[in-house]
Amino acid sequence: MIGAKHKMTVMKQLMTTIVCLLLLAACGQSYEETKRITQKQRREAARKDSAALKVAVMPTLDCLPMYVAEHYQLFDTLRGGVRLKFFMAQMDCDTALERGRVEGAISDLVRAKRMEQHGLKLRYVAATNAHWQLIANRNARVKQLKQLDDKMVAMTRFSATDLLTDRVIDSVKLDKDRVFKVQINDVSVRLLMLQNNEMDALWLTEPQSTCARLMKHNVVYDTKKEDLRLGTLVFREKEMQRQARSLQLKLFVDAYNKACDSINKYGIHHYSRLIASRCRIKDNMADSLPNRLKYDHAVGPREIDFTLAEKWLGKNEKPKEKKAAAAKTTGKKAKNKKVKGKKK
Repeated sequence: MIGAKHKMTVMKQLMTTIVCLLLLAACGQSYEETKRITQKQRREAARKDSAALKVAVMPTLDCLPMYVAEHYQLFDTLRGGVRLKFFMAQMDCDTALERGRVEGAISDLVRAKRMEQHGLKLRYVAATNAHWQLIANRNARVKQLKQLDDKMVAMTRFSATDLLTDRVIDSVKLDKDRVFKVQINDVSVRLLMLQNNEMDALWLTEPQSTCARLMKHNVVYDTKKEDLRLGTLVFREKEMQRQARSLQLKLFVDAYNKACDSINKYGIHHYSRLIASRCRIKDNMADSLPNRLKYDHAVGPREIDFTLAEKWLGKNEKPKEKKAAAAKTTGKKAKNKKVKGKKK
């Protein structure tokens, strides 16, 4: 009897051990299987991302046609699709474009022309409706441009806002050394600095300029009044010469134009919730935006705006930077010739 009980106990222990071993084996298979699936998913995601047309965008209204096209799936006709890559600063968009992380980017003519001077060939697909307002802090007692003397102005170096700051200073004959340019690239940080009284004046586009106006800050300059159109949407020329990318760009432009038509038909307020989400502003601020901002179809910038950007760069880029940019461009050309020679 005792022997039978001992036998039963041993059998139970053996069964328990077998079950545990089976469970461990199953878990091991499950982990390996999961790992393999995860790696496969990552490779597939990377492949899809590589095939997609990637465009760097910002939380500003010049990007609205792309946000509308994405939201309403107008980009779905594109082979590989479109990936909008979100950045808070224009310089980050430009860096992503220069390093080939994206094929296109929202920018301005000063930044774009400077990138070209440094060796990156660009295709100017659209002039955007971006316009800049110089907003003065209501506590800085600046209501006129001539009162910018001994004040700080937030901008981005070698960009439209840098050009505009010089233009404003020259228009009222202020001493350039008495107006202090402060580089603040992130648009949300600029707005926050205005709220916290850390900056005397700053350049903003929509919707951030509306947010500043709602806080009772003063608009002392508006590019609309001078008909300056410095915003642009650019793509890497080398990429766009590939047949697949060329077709993607054509379909992208078709979707972009349809989105522009929709915005012009229904007005900005029709998309206020989308704007609040993409531009990271409160609903009441999105509802307060100018309703009749016009969006043109994708057409390249005007010659007059190109000339303005090029002249300013010619005057303001330091000799060392010009020399480095020229050397970089020459080096690239020489490298390309060498590669072509090898092929022959």
